[in-house]
Amino acid sequence: MSHCHDEHAGHGHHDHEHDHSDDITPAIQHSLYQHINFDAVNTMNEAVSGSGKAVVKKTWAERMQVEPELVSDADEQIIVNVPFTGQVKLHSILLRSSPSPSAPRTLKLFVNREDVDFDTAEELQPTQTLELARTGEVQELPVKRALFGKVQRLTLFFEDNFGVEEDEEVTTRISYLGFRGEWMQLGRAPANILYEAAPNPNDHALKGTGVNQVGGGIGGRGPGI
Repeated sequence: MSHCHDEHAGHGHHDHEHDHSDDITPAIQHSLYQHINFDAVNTMNEAVSGSGKAVVKKTWAERMQVEPELVSDADEQIIVNVPFTGQVKLHSILLRSSPSPSAPRTLKLFVNREDVDFDTAEELQPTQTLELARTGEVQELPVKRALFGKVQRLTLFFEDNFGVEEDEEVTTRISYLGFRGEWMQLGRAPANILYEAAPNPNDHALKGTGVNQVGGGIGGRGPGI
């Protein structure tokens, strides 16, 4: 992944060790982790209930841990629905599986849909289809940013795995799933206006001029608040 982040490093040399250690900073800087609505993440065809959510909740620091792991149940297909707390411009998806036949092979993405199940996922035109690698390393999968500029909900349909190539019926296994991009709070301006306008009239009505009180720490407020 180090080659993806050279533009963020801000240094003139490209020593391998230096670049590799620098991976953590841009990953955290552009991480959408804190903007995922974890309570509303849901997964279809997971062998263990809640395992899809658990994999999404793994932090960047936990990306190389095997457990918890999302494993498919009835067959190799998995659908993961990830809602965000606002609107995001998605840049890329971070995925870790394994070098085994259980590694997912084809990932289809759908934006802002709440009706995707296994039947519709096969019929609908995906926003983008990604071909995955069979590796135990973290893959960074860039998306076409023009198609993912206003994402409030992302549906990931893991259609098959590498066992298909070997005529093996194996479950699909995913151990890490992360997202990079930019986050925008929906309705941020009105929220700020209401927040600032609502308490001020009460302060003035009860305590006189708010300026002196804030400056002098009068009326039960601490200094500098």
